[in-house]
Amino acid sequence: MAFEANRAYGPPVEHNYTMLQAFEWYVEGGGKHWKKLTAEIPRLSQMGITAMWLPPATKASSENSVGYDIYDLYDLGEFDRNGTRRTNYGTKEELLETIKTGRENGILTYMDAVLNHKFGADRTERFQAREVAWDDRNRDLTDWKEIEGWTGYDFPGRNGKYSSFKWNYNHFSGVDYNEDGDRKAIYRIWGMGKSWPQRVDREHGNYAFLMGADIDHAHPDVSNDLYNWGTWIMNELGVGGFRFDAVKHFDSSFMASFVNQVRARSNKPLMFCVGEFWKDSVDDLSRYLDDLGTQFSVFDTPLHYNFKEAGDRGNAFDLRSIWDGTIVQRRPVDAVTLVDNHE
Repeated sequence: MAFEANRAYGPPVEHNYTMLQAFEWYVEGGGKHWKKLTAEIPRLSQMGITAMWLPPATKASSENSVGYDIYDLYDLGEFDRNGTRRTNYGTKEELLETIKTGRENGILTYMDAVLNHKFGADRTERFQAREVAWDDRNRDLTDWKEIEGWTGYDFPGRNGKYSSFKWNYNHFSGVDYNEDGDRKAIYRIWGMGKSWPQRVDREHGNYAFLMGADIDHAHPDVSNDLYNWGTWIMNELGVGGFRFDAVKHFDSSFMASFVNQVRARSNKPLMFCVGEFWKDSVDDLSRYLDDLGTQFSVFDTPLHYNFKEAGDRGNAFDLRSIWDGTIVQRRPVDAVTLVDNHE
């Protein structure tokens, strides 16, 4: 599918399509990355790169965060927060210049989408919740009790531009901190019909909760705002698709709906979508892909671990087995191969 998206939405090329992860965890911050990457793009194009996966360009909880602790999806380094407009990578104008330069040099852009959780709320709220066990999220440790959590997101700097939606505790399924007593624990938030989603990875009984304020994708206002955001990103930036963070932690039915909705709303039916389901199990990855019911790709983590084993064992490793138990062997159309990633 990456081939089809690159061919449909990127400039024509006469060689194989190759995607570059255009950052790493310790890339220089301070708002410099978009400018540095823009300067590198002509050289990357000459090397044969045809697509680049960018880090989360949205406003995080702090200006120098790598971006996976999302605060405001609609702020790409455009609005003031705590006296700063840029993200760790730069401003929205610099991001647009990076994408434009890529397009002029035959490189299509894919954006990193972090849709599982939020951080850096503007205010606390009081609500009912139950503490659950770290090693078994289905096991309650307390009865319902009132806690104080960081779940109020008003985005005053943006002031309703692009989206008027404001988040409160009803839009989350759990948090990992109670301001009362300064206690760090996992809390499941009470709400009519609210529970952990079921179509997630089964590690820890139910691995829906990962960190921060866990987004409740079953809430219709939440899902609609996220569909709108995905469509806005595709149209505002002119990108070809997304890399989705931490997909094993939120319901696969939402992931499928997001992909179908944004492909239809953006009029890009070949929009590329690859998910980070980081697990060394081709069976679990295949089940996830089957459950989606729409075309979707995953990073081939079993192949990554085969590469690592080959490196560790050296001459003792039989290279004829390198594809064994991998996505590229079982369902190659849905595989995105990689040696390693930023994590």
